[in-house]
Amino acid sequence: MTQQVSAFSLSYGDNGVAWLKIDVPEEKMNTLQSAFVEQVADVLAELKSKSDIKGLVVYSGKPDNFIAGADIRMLAACTTAEEAEQLAAKGQELFAELENLPFHVVAAIHGPCLGGGMELALACHSRVCSDDDKTRLGLPEVQLGLLPGSGGTQRLPRLVGVANALDMILTGKQLRAKKAKKLGVVDEAVPHSILLDIAEKQVLKPKPKRKHSFQDWAMGGNSLGRSLVFDQAAKKTHDKTRGNYPAADAILEVIKNGLQNGVAKGLKLEAKRFGELVMTPESAALRSIFFATTAMKKETGSDAKPKPVHAVGVLGGGLMGGGISHVTATKAGCVVRIKDISNEGILNAMAYNYKLLDKKRKHRIISKSQLQKQMMGITGGTDYTGFKRTDVVVEAVFEDLNLKHQMVKEIEEYGNPETIFATNTSSLPIHQIAEAAQRPENVVGLHYFSPVEKMPLVEVIPHTGTSPETVATVVALAKKQGKTPIVVGDKAGFYVNRILAPYMNEAASALLTGEPIEHLDTALLDFGFPVGPITLLDEVGVDIGAKIMPIMVKELGDRFKGPDVFDILLKDGRKGRKSEKGFYLYNSKKKTVDKSVYQLLNIVPEKKAESHDLALRCTLMMLNEAARCLDEGVILSPRDGDIGAIFGIGFPPFLGGPFRYMDQLGIKKVVDMLNDHADKYGERFLPCEKLVAMANEDQCFYPL
Repeated sequence: MTQQVSAFSLSYGDNGVAWLKIDVPEEKMNTLQSAFVEQVADVLAELKSKSDIKGLVVYSGKPDNFIAGADIRMLAACTTAEEAEQLAAKGQELFAELENLPFHVVAAIHGPCLGGGMELALACHSRVCSDDDKTRLGLPEVQLGLLPGSGGTQRLPRLVGVANALDMILTGKQLRAKKAKKLGVVDEAVPHSILLDIAEKQVLKPKPKRKHSFQDWAMGGNSLGRSLVFDQAAKKTHDKTRGNYPAADAILEVIKNGLQNGVAKGLKLEAKRFGELVMTPESAALRSIFFATTAMKKETGSDAKPKPVHAVGVLGGGLMGGGISHVTATKAGCVVRIKDISNEGILNAMAYNYKLLDKKRKHRIISKSQLQKQMMGITGGTDYTGFKRTDVVVEAVFEDLNLKHQMVKEIEEYGNPETIFATNTSSLPIHQIAEAAQRPENVVGLHYFSPVEKMPLVEVIPHTGTSPETVATVVALAKKQGKTPIVVGDKAGFYVNRILAPYMNEAASALLTGEPIEHLDTALLDFGFPVGPITLLDEVGVDIGAKIMPIMVKELGDRFKGPDVFDILLKDGRKGRKSEKGFYLYNSKKKTVDKSVYQLLNIVPEKKAESHDLALRCTLMMLNEAARCLDEGVILSPRDGDIGAIFGIGFPPFLGGPFRYMDQLGIKKVVDMLNDHADKYGERFLPCEKLVAMANEDQCFYPL
């Protein structure tokens, strides 16, 4: 007998095993929705009415997805914390009913099992997952400014121990099958082909009796030991979040409460804190990022159909070239040919790729044979052998217009008429590079961020002559490389570096007035940036800054002219981390401020400004420039501007990006602050025309 209940269908085998299939109609992925409450209740009622069931297997009807989580769109409909709390409480009740079924319940997991899906699996008595690479298990709610609200904060610690649970829930990390088995999140990890067979065998066994209680797992039941676990987790979390993410503190509180006062009180507090977090501006901002990136996955960059890309050439074997070749070969699955002027450059790029792959092998993410296979997809040389077969060539050479002109000409000679020339320039306008091309329609900007294998953003920059097909092709390639592409206008610095430059200049200006290096970096870390501006300058390279800034000044005007520190530093051999000396020293295990730099720059370090004031001074320059970029059409929308800033330079995600942050402050207030800073520090702070006009009309960037 089979009874269809919308997204849930029950069927029964002759051996007493019931099968609950989850298959949300007309959706690619299974997500849990509030509308399903009655449907699940009906399923549970039917199961309870049966006296001959020996076990229940819960599985997905989707090909590569168990349950990707709860549908977070339903949170936007909540107008109060109490409404959101009720959503969580209802989920807790349903999962408690599932857990209290009198027979063995097994979750058979293949594909993503995340958030509410993971909480459903935790309510089952056993879990079996496929060892497929698509399978991921985790509770990533913290990344949306939330905590697991349907029992996850109480069940996971009791299953894997407090320390492991805190690590998973506070970071939102997703586990592969082997790691999940090792931690005890799942009981078995088996090939996908036999997943349901193993689940059926498992469900016919008696319900498991867990070996450890919550207290046993937490440092042997020792209250002092448990306190130590929480204290260490709290310290580590605060060092990372700087108090900007309220969900992290709530997670610690709720898990600790459940430990001290029992499951019932833990669940009650879990639902209450969940409801409160839903209404925070931090969660609203983080959820906006999720919706934005989801929408961007469907966008193609142009109306044209992208060409298939099988073979990619990379010009330059430096860090950028090595990183671009890595994501192209290992993620996009393309054959890669690297060209450099020296064998040393090729060897460096190959070594870089091997190091990244070997790290994966050591963590047992890939096997030795997979490492060898992926390395075989990357070759290199000092000539253009093989470039006739390339569909796209990505240029990652020095920021020199003449050199890039030479690269364009050589690719048109040694490539084929269809080969796309994508330049990774970080500041030179693409139309200037395309001036050397006989086929300018094939020339486009493809600006990656360092380190390429980690940074999620890529800027796609067409010039006026770039064909729509070229744009669509490189957007599709970027997505295959695991990137989030944004299409931006062809002006110097494009979007990300253009808003970064005045921010960095302002930090340098503050430094020259005597603000200490550590004070500046700490101020911006506390504000929410992942690294401080002085550290960032060292990481990017003082020499790179020295090349980019004059281009920006020439193309965009004197407001980009920063304090004259680059030449002084370079004359003293200070390129930053790459030379083990910049503002910091890097020749020991721990970087330290090189205090001799103060003398070099004729500075007497002294804290003058409060931390928040200093952070606001630097960030206001970025906000003003972001508004200019939108006004000039460099970015297509506030959404693209927010994603570009967050994914490209780590603008604080909990603020939602420059445009959401300006809306949150109020445009009138932003204009007032800019004017105040202009009076105090100079005309470079004067608000741009767009912000003034918006303030006068009482407008905001996003509809209310």
